[in-house]
Amino acid sequence: MFNSPRRGFLAAVALAIPLVVAGSAAASATAEPMIKVSDGLTQPVFSYQDAIREHVRVQSSVDSDGDGKKDLVRVDIIRPKESNSGLKVPVIMHESPYYDAPGVGYENDHKKYDANGNVTKFPMYWDNYFVPRGYAFVSVDMIGTRLSDGCPTTYGATDVLGGKAVVDWLNGRATAYDDKGAPVKATWTTGRTGMIGHSYEGALGAGVAGTGVRGLETIVNIAGYTSGYETARNNGALTWYKGVQEELANRVDLDPDEKCAAVRQRLREGADDDTGNYNAYWDERNYRTGPISKARNVRASVFSVVGMQDRNVVGSQFSEWWAKLPRTVQRKAWVTQYGHLDPFWARREVWLNTLHQWFDHELMGVSNDIMRQPRVDVQLGPDRWITQADWPAPVARTTTLRPRQDGSLGRKPSTGTGSYLDTAQSEVAMAADPGITNPNRLAFLTPSLEKAMRLSGTPSVSLRLTLDKPTANLGVLLVDYGTDTRINYRERGATAAEGLKFIGGEDCVGQSTGDDDGCYLKAGDNTATSGFNVVTRGILDAQNHKSLSRSTPLKPGKPYQITWKLLPQDYEFKAGHRLGLILTGSNDDFNLDEAGTGTGADAEPGTGAKVTIDLARTSISLPLVTGTPTE
Repeated sequence: MFNSPRRGFLAAVALAIPLVVAGSAAASATAEPMIKVSDGLTQPVFSYQDAIREHVRVQSSVDSDGDGKKDLVRVDIIRPKESNSGLKVPVIMHESPYYDAPGVGYENDHKKYDANGNVTKFPMYWDNYFVPRGYAFVSVDMIGTRLSDGCPTTYGATDVLGGKAVVDWLNGRATAYDDKGAPVKATWTTGRTGMIGHSYEGALGAGVAGTGVRGLETIVNIAGYTSGYETARNNGALTWYKGVQEELANRVDLDPDEKCAAVRQRLREGADDDTGNYNAYWDERNYRTGPISKARNVRASVFSVVGMQDRNVVGSQFSEWWAKLPRTVQRKAWVTQYGHLDPFWARREVWLNTLHQWFDHELMGVSNDIMRQPRVDVQLGPDRWITQADWPAPVARTTTLRPRQDGSLGRKPSTGTGSYLDTAQSEVAMAADPGITNPNRLAFLTPSLEKAMRLSGTPSVSLRLTLDKPTANLGVLLVDYGTDTRINYRERGATAAEGLKFIGGEDCVGQSTGDDDGCYLKAGDNTATSGFNVVTRGILDAQNHKSLSRSTPLKPGKPYQITWKLLPQDYEFKAGHRLGLILTGSNDDFNLDEAGTGTGADAEPGTGAKVTIDLARTSISLPLVTGTPTE
């Protein structure tokens, strides 16, 4: 249901954008160009071939490269030709650092330009699909990349404020210039803007939304981070290789190295990879509660997509931000078992229809049922999706399980201790053969489940432990033991990655031209049959157990009670399977290298510390939808 301000917004949009509902008398009563709506969706009545293509440079409020001049942000535009004849259109905006390197989307698309410098091929499908339906599409080179001024700052304030300046220009609050330096106004738009993007691009949408900028009506955040700290580390433990902040900035900026050398040095120093602590550098890159962008300031509606097996942008990037959004923010989410994935490649037809309804409702004011549909789509397995009212599942209830000396996991506590060494291992090595003694882990299993149950939310673990060194990396895995065919999120290669594989053929989305056909490879679920699956995980540098901002070494031999959150998940454990709790050290799958694979063991090689666990005061708490493990 809509509250009064929302109804007022819909009425205002109906006045701002000429709409024709199929079969209405209005279609023949005016010669003005109109947007056509049928069955609650805008229709492709405008020519993509004849669309206006132009570009401007928007003056931002920042000087990221310190040259004494405010950075100009390159904006490439495509809009229906009718927007030069009185039709005012909303904007779908894609801001990206990737237009030069490596390219946009899974096919690494790049822009193509004509002799006048206007784009003839835009990466991805948004222009092909939405411009014929009465939208403008603007493609923004993030500050420091492609044809924009300045230096990239790896999710820093200037990255965000460059995008904000474009939204301001679209709403008449900033200045843009053509190639001759003449001011250009966006007279063709309603100002209503929606940002969309994947990964870094999705993060920029979240960052700009958190400034509270007016005119940004919605964002579609696809696997985009909301905390820079949680991209590079997890609870004090490094999860990306050292120097990644500087390297990311260098990778997307193809200008001569000397231009931004000083900026990259500040990135390297600010990140403080030697301690893994949270500091002012990371606070600037915090879009939840940071100084530039705050979740509480978000006015835009939010459509989020998260892969719960994403190693790059982990699930807490979604869940922590989602929980902090104002209750008044309209929102929708897809929660998947994929990795770092854009659902355009996974569930294409459903995704396009949902996205179409979303933009029509939020930017055009079209009356459709998108907000009456269940808020969240959840993927439970290959080709298996459910819907629910919110995330996590409102009916989830916390169940606490405790490890026992005999290797079981149940409701009742146990006495005794167990110990292991903090060494860097892969998750498969840590979880395999739980019944075999392994000096680098402790394994505990429930009995076989009498009925299926679903984990929905964020588990937490509490360990009573003693170390023989001042710190250790504390690792926890929650494992599903039972043979099943599951999404294979681990495989990476030329034809499969992040839980998907290319299946041959192409889909052509929207209208096309000779330079831009809007055609993309088809993909489907990549599955594998296995005897177990790591469901979620958590890691903590023990010396950060009191504070992420300050390291406090532990006193060897002294017992400590340490409690922290694992990564969130929404996952079904089938009847007959067993839940497993693995206590271990450094997680090699979290030690990502430059290719984004879990082989960067130099990040956290393990301390070699002996970790002794007091079983009587150790537990894991799980938000479960139905049922509990057998006693």
